[in-house]
Amino acid sequence: MDTHEERFEAPAKTGAPVRPEIGLREALALIVGVVIGAGIFKAPAIVAGLSGGAAQMFGLWIAGGAISLAGALCYAELTTAYPHPGGDYHYLQRAYGRSVAFLFGWARFTVITSGSIALLGFVFGDYMQQALPLNALPPGWGPTVYAAAVVVVLTLVNLRGIRVGARAQTVFTLAEIVGLLLIVGAAAMFTGSPDTTVNMAAAAPAPAPASDDVSLGMAMVFVLLTYGGWNEAAYISAEVRAGPRAMVKALTLGVAIITGLYLLVNWAYWSVLGTAGMAASEAVAADVMARTFGAPGARIIAVLVAVAALTSINATMIVGARSAYAMGCDWRVLRHLAQWDRERGTPTVAMAVQCAAALLLVSLGAALGSGFKAMVEFTAPVFWLFFMLTGISLFVLRRREPLAPRPFKVPLYPLLPLLFCVSCAGMLWSSLSYVSSQTLGGFNAAWIGVTVLAAGAVLLLLLLLRSKKHDCAVRAPSQPSQEKNR
Repeated sequence: MDTHEERFEAPAKTGAPVRPEIGLREALALIVGVVIGAGIFKAPAIVAGLSGGAAQMFGLWIAGGAISLAGALCYAELTTAYPHPGGDYHYLQRAYGRSVAFLFGWARFTVITSGSIALLGFVFGDYMQQALPLNALPPGWGPTVYAAAVVVVLTLVNLRGIRVGARAQTVFTLAEIVGLLLIVGAAAMFTGSPDTTVNMAAAAPAPAPASDDVSLGMAMVFVLLTYGGWNEAAYISAEVRAGPRAMVKALTLGVAIITGLYLLVNWAYWSVLGTAGMAASEAVAADVMARTFGAPGARIIAVLVAVAALTSINATMIVGARSAYAMGCDWRVLRHLAQWDRERGTPTVAMAVQCAAALLLVSLGAALGSGFKAMVEFTAPVFWLFFMLTGISLFVLRRREPLAPRPFKVPLYPLLPLLFCVSCAGMLWSSLSYVSSQTLGGFNAAWIGVTVLAAGAVLLLLLLLRSKKHDCAVRAPSQPSQEKNR
């Protein structure tokens, strides 16, 4: 725990207390929307290839939902006991001190959030270029223009206020769910059509792959990455109407809806392509739609993936700006990030800075191509490290603050929190194993996460030194008078 106290409380004019303006429906839309991104259109093929058979594959997706539910119950306790727009940042700050929280906030702002927004922007751009090509632009410019445009437009939408952003999120999420159910319906039509017997070779469960290709641990990495994002609900915990009860419902129902949709979509893929077909597919959803709708199916999938990316971008923007706002409340030098628009219920400066950072990374992505995608993906160990620390913070805060009101307590304590923390530790180990075997620009990819944290540590040291000098400057004028009085 830090001994140096320099907590900056945002002044009333800028850091206005947040108001509960988000309903259960909007909270559910945010959770479902931020989780169901482009991953469900790619990860199932990888999981099918690593799982060894249909039973193991579906078991992994069910296990991923169970682990996510255990984590959601842990977060339900944290969010109801400590509602704060800082979310994970706030829990880490209370449990371990401002230094650990700052390193998390730094990593989240520079790569985890801003990088994800930029990367999702390129996913949106790539698929929109297929559905509605910008042929007037030079070759390769279309996806970049789409990516930059969606970042700017959605930032402007959210600057109009949380109610506008939440309504947009609800619309995007409903469109996304309808699209996923379209895939399920197409698979049901395919398996129920008169020509099904002709295609049963593709639809039948394939033999298990060779044992050398089976890796349930690595398959679970991709499963849980596809489930990732439900914890972002923590950042709106102070803004949800109906208080703790609504937060618990939003987290648990959100994970349940996501699990159900993932199982249905995987069934659709499997029923049309079979396990081997899924594993061999480069674009599993597109292959399913091509078999059921023909050539127009590819364009339908392009629009659907673009909508999924759009939904995740909007949700990530809403929660990402709130973590930057929390840093502004804690650090005097970052106090401008703590400006909060009372009427619109949004951190205006944090949202604008986040937009600028994402646009900068879009430019970087256009220059580096796939290297930028790898840079973002290779920071997964950093994410899982802090995710695990947040889970452990539940134990720390129960011990340190036993009298704090807890409207909801995680059931089966300490078993469920332990399951969640052990799962995070396993994911940390698996992601480290994966990253350490990859290279980027001739360097081991594991150094990317180390570099991000090291840069944050240097900045943290400079901030602490600046804070110390400021404290000395504030106390200096009183010293001569004290000497005189002596």
